[in-house]
Amino acid sequence: MADPEPPTANDSAATTMDPTQTQVDDTAAKLNNLTFKFWPPTQRTRGAVLRRLVETLSSGSVLSKRYGMIPEEEASALAKLIEEDAFSVAGASFFTGDDGIEILQVYSREISKRMLDTAKARAAAVSDSAPSGSAE
Repeated sequence: MADPEPPTANDSAATTMDPTQTQVDDTAAKLNNLTFKFWPPTQRTRGAVLRRLVETLSSGSVLSKRYGMIPEEEASALAKLIEEDAFSVAGASFFTGDDGIEILQVYSREISKRMLDTAKARAAAVSDSAPSGSAE
């Protein structure tokens, strides 16, 4: 019986340099180095938050149906204050995680809380300044 032929240099290169495997390995290496940072949000994201706040405060939403709609110009000014305050509070928060997801959650909660507080306060101020009904 003849001994099998030893592998040639081309055979061993083909088994170790499979292009598909190399591509998979390269992709895996890139994904291992990929990180997502949630904080701070981009200016584009903050702008989207502002637009949504204005929409919620000034158009037909659950909040505006309960506490009243705010004129768009006033809602825009209030939304800017709400977002800036929430951003400051969240930015001052300290968390050990480096992706920022916990800080983003604080930001979101602060926006919701401040939006509700603003709507309630404005509704109370409007009802206090409205002329009282006629006495019978």
